[in-house]
Amino acid sequence: MPKIIAMYLPQYHQIEENDKWWGKGFTDWVSVKNSSSLFKNHLQPRVPLNNNYYDLSQVSNIKAQVKLAKEYGIYGFGIYHYWFSSNQRLLTKPAELILENKDIDINFFFAWDNSSWIRTWSKFMLKERYINDWSPKNDMHKVENNDGVLAKLDYGNEEDFKIHFNYLLPFFLDKRYIKIDNCPLFAIWNNNNQKVLEKMIFCFNKLAKENGFNGIKIISRYDPYGKTNYFDYYFNYEPQFSTLTNRNIFFKIVNRLKKRVFKTNKLQIYNYDKIWKKSLKFAKKNHPKMLYGGFVQYDDTPRRGKRGMVIKNSNPDKFQKYLEELYKISLKQKKEFIFLTAFNEWGEGAYLEPDTINKYDYLKAVSNVINKFNN
Repeated sequence: MPKIIAMYLPQYHQIEENDKWWGKGFTDWVSVKNSSSLFKNHLQPRVPLNNNYYDLSQVSNIKAQVKLAKEYGIYGFGIYHYWFSSNQRLLTKPAELILENKDIDINFFFAWDNSSWIRTWSKFMLKERYINDWSPKNDMHKVENNDGVLAKLDYGNEEDFKIHFNYLLPFFLDKRYIKIDNCPLFAIWNNNNQKVLEKMIFCFNKLAKENGFNGIKIISRYDPYGKTNYFDYYFNYEPQFSTLTNRNIFFKIVNRLKKRVFKTNKLQIYNYDKIWKKSLKFAKKNHPKMLYGGFVQYDDTPRRGKRGMVIKNSNPDKFQKYLEELYKISLKQKKEFIFLTAFNEWGEGAYLEPDTINKYDYLKAVSNVINKFNN
């Protein structure tokens, strides 16, 4: 039976870097709380049930999340991994707390977001050399690094690959870490530097075998326009995969020119049913190396403002219907996992956790699907 893995964001705890870049105490909750409605019936801001703006540096909050996920049939978490270089890694606290506390009963694997962080992703970017503090006084403070790069990705050389692997090794050795055929599963988000990645994966495989594994299984996002031919698995990260494939090359070129020449950044609005149906149509083609992904709902305007993307007309009943269809397809094709966006991506409006509007209904939808096929 396919197992449901929900993607998991570790951003909800204070770190020194976010304090410097965005203002003291910044976490993704700041973006969520300060979001606003941009059009008629636009549901923002989203509010967690019982105002549960948790802090993931507290192990009790992680345990509460895991209890909730397990209760509704979630098999595991795909924890985002932010490794920039041998000298810089960020937002590691929640995963490290899971590793340290063996009584946290959740399966997990790492999804490495291998990209640099630049200031332009955020709606909080200003034209001046200042950014909003978002502290109670709403003070302004100078940005030390004005070249736009906050954290630079540097793959390094073989020695750096070893440093990265050795950090990951205690997690890989943990019995809760997800493995396929005694190979730890590790996601590499972006596959646009394949020469370096090929060397890194070769090194990781060698080191994994030296440490008692049969190797390492690498999964990457499927890119319909890219050369992706040497990973073990791919998955269609939703909803971004379906919105990407809606755009032909001509559209992409024109859109890029508009942004550069006319400085336009228009809110993108899509239909929930169309995105899900496109995703299911793709899954029905039975791609041998694909593991399929679905999504709960989506609205990243808390982070990107008017440059964001909103998927309208979602509700728990629709989600259950489409997830059931995806589960049926995955079962027929003997796929081991289904990836959901997401367990707690509140800044992208993609979360299973209960809010003040839908309560536990999205979690119940997951449970209903799992119970239907497992009884």
